[in-house]
Amino acid sequence: MVENVKELLKLHEGITHEVYLDNENSTIVPQEVVDAMLPYYNKKAYGNPSLTHKPGWEAFEVIMGCFSKISHFIGAKNLEEITFTPSETEANNLAIMGSCFAQKAKGKKIVISEIEPINVLQTAEMMGKFGFSTQKIPVNAEGFINLEKLKEAIDKETILVSIATVNNEIGTIQPIKEAVDIVKAKNPQVLFHTDASDAYGRIPLNVRNLGVDLATVSSYKIQGPRGMGAMYLREGINLERILEGQIGTQKLWPGVENTPLIVGFTRASELAFSDFEGNIAKMRRLRDKLVDGIFAELSDLRFNGPKGDKRSPDNANISILRAEGEALTIELSLKGVYVSSGSACSRRLLQPSHVLVAIGRVFEEAHGSLLMKTTRSHTEEDIAYVLEVLPTAVNRIRGIVGSTGVH
Repeated sequence: MVENVKELLKLHEGITHEVYLDNENSTIVPQEVVDAMLPYYNKKAYGNPSLTHKPGWEAFEVIMGCFSKISHFIGAKNLEEITFTPSETEANNLAIMGSCFAQKAKGKKIVISEIEPINVLQTAEMMGKFGFSTQKIPVNAEGFINLEKLKEAIDKETILVSIATVNNEIGTIQPIKEAVDIVKAKNPQVLFHTDASDAYGRIPLNVRNLGVDLATVSSYKIQGPRGMGAMYLREGINLERILEGQIGTQKLWPGVENTPLIVGFTRASELAFSDFEGNIAKMRRLRDKLVDGIFAELSDLRFNGPKGDKRSPDNANISILRAEGEALTIELSLKGVYVSSGSACSRRLLQPSHVLVAIGRVFEEAHGSLLMKTTRSHTEEDIAYVLEVLPTAVNRIRGIVGSTGVH
C-alpha cells in the first residue's frame, strides 16, 4: 500500500498549478492562522489553563478570550454557552448523546433528516443500543426537509431533533427557524440541535435568533486548523458529559485545552467575519464561474441541490454522467486540481452518497458526482485553470467507455 502511494505521488511531480477545492474534507490553513498559533506551542500560554502559574494564567486568559469571540460570532448569549471539542464530529456526538442521556426520563425518540452529516446520522442510530429510536424526515429533490412530516413526527416521546443548517454535500440552506417553531409548538420540551458547520462563515448565523438549543461548528470548514470544533449549548439546558477525565475550563469536555488550535480556530473565524459580505460575494462569484463554465463545456450533467439564495455560496456539486467520480478525482489530481467525489465520509465504502440517494439521484448519478467548495483564498486564475483541465479529464474518462460528451 505504501509503495503504491509513493508511485502515485511520483506521478504528480512537475505540477505547476495546484487548486484545492476539497474544502469539505480538509483545508489549506492560511499563513496568518498558522502564525497566530505558533507562539502558543512553546513561547507563551503553553501551560495548562487550570494551573496556578504564569503559563497557566496566560493560557486561561487566551482561552477565555477565544470563548468570548466564538460566542459573539455565532450570536450566543455568553461565553459559558461554548464548549471547544477536538472537531465537529466530537461536538455532534456530545450534543446528541449528551442530550439523550440527560433527557431519557422524558422519552426515547430522536428525529433527524435523511441527509444529515454521517457523524449525526450514525450517532443517532447508535443510540439504538441504549433504547432510543430514530425517525428520519424525508427531503425533496433539492434537499429541503418536509416540514409537514417533521410536524407529524414530533410526539410526547420525542426528546431531540437534529437538522443541519446547511447540508454539507449539496449546500441546501434549511428553514431552521421555521422548523424550530414547528417543533416547539408541538412539544416545547424537545431539544433542537443543528450542525451549523457549513453555515458558519458562509451565511448569517445567530443561534438565539434561530431559537436552537444546541449547535455545532467546525474549525477547518472556515480554513482553520483540523482537530478543533465547538458546541453551543443554550443557557439553562441540561447535558450529560460523554467522556470522563480531568475537568479544566469547560465542564462538558474533559482534558487539557488545546490552546494553539483554539487560537487558530478563533483567528480563522476573525478572518472569515472581518469582511463577511465581501468574503461571501467572492465565494459565490467564483463558485458560479466554476459551475457555469463546466456546464458550458460539457453535456450530460446534473446539478445537485438548489440554486440561488437557498444554497450555500461556496458549494458546487455536479453529477457527471458516464464518468466515475473516483476516476475523475484521480485524473484531476494528476493535473493539480483536488476535489472529492460525493462524501469522503462514505466514499471508501464504495457506496453512493446517502444525500444524493435521498434527493432521488440514481446510482450512476451519485457515483459520478464531484463536490467542490470555493473559499475566500481562491482566485479567478484558480477557477480558470480548473475550467481548463476539468473538461479534458472528463472527456478522457468518458473516452474509455466510448463517448466524449462535448457539446
